[in-house]
Amino acid sequence: MHGLGNDFVVIDAINQSVNLSPEQVHLIADRHRGVGCDQLLLVESSNSPDVDFRYRIFNADGGEVEQCGNGARCFAQFVVEKCLTQKTQISVETASGIIRPQLEADGQVTVDMGTPCFAPASLLFDKKVESDRYLITVNDVDVEIGAVSMGNPHAVVLVDDVSTAPVARLGPAIEGHALFSQRVNVGFMQVVSRNHVRLRVFERGAGETQACGTGACAAMAVAHRWGMVDDAVSVELPGGRLLIHWPGGESPLLMTGPAQTVFTGTIEI
Repeated sequence: MHGLGNDFVVIDAINQSVNLSPEQVHLIADRHRGVGCDQLLLVESSNSPDVDFRYRIFNADGGEVEQCGNGARCFAQFVVEKCLTQKTQISVETASGIIRPQLEADGQVTVDMGTPCFAPASLLFDKKVESDRYLITVNDVDVEIGAVSMGNPHAVVLVDDVSTAPVARLGPAIEGHALFSQRVNVGFMQVVSRNHVRLRVFERGAGETQACGTGACAAMAVAHRWGMVDDAVSVELPGGRLLIHWPGGESPLLMTGPAQTVFTGTIEI
C-alpha cells in the first residue's frame, strides 16, 4: 500500500501468527531482493476491550518505531478492505498511544494524531529547557530547528526552497545527532503562504521518502507555533498533499489524505 508514495508492506497478524526478526523485516523491505517498502506494518488484535486494533511499525532497517501517519491511513483502509471491521472510525493502539482513523465518504482518511508535544523529553532530545527554536551544531555549522513529538521525534528546519534544500547532506547528520538519543526524523520546510507549506522529509531508518504523515503534522505544528501559518494547512510533499488542521494548544491535530492498495500477495520467509 502507499500514502502519497510513502509505501508499506501491510501484514494481517490477526488471522495468522507473525513474528518477524529485524533481519526478516529488512529482507522484506529490500527493493531488490524482497518486496520493497519504506515501512512494514503489522495489524494485530488489541488487548484492550475498548480498542479495535493494535498497530506496529517497522522501518526498512528492521527497527520498530512508535508512529507513522501515512501508515495509519493505510492501516485504516486495510482493515476495512480485508473485512476485519465494518466501522468507518476505529481506535488503534500504537506504541505512543491511541489514534483514531476515520474513513471519509470521498475515500480519504482522517486521523486524529493527538496533541503535538514540544517537551524535549517527549522526543528524547537532550535539552533541559523547552524552546520554540534550538540551535544545534551539525558538521561544524549551527542549524536552527524546531523540535516536536507526534508520537515519534521530529526536527524541522526552515528553508527558502525545498527543491534545493540540503536533504542528502543534513538529513542523516541531524537524524543521528548526539542530542537525539533515539535518532530523529528531519523535515525541511518551506512556508509558501499561511495555508501552504512545502516539505521534504529524511525519515529515521528509511532515508528520504515521497511523503511522511507525521512529518507533515510536525512541520505544521512547528510553523503554527512560530506564527507562520493558520489553523488549516495544505502540506505539499513530493508524493502529494496532506491537509493538516490544528488550532494550537491542547487540541488534537487532524491529518487528512489518501491511502491506496497497490497489490496483494504472499512471501515465504
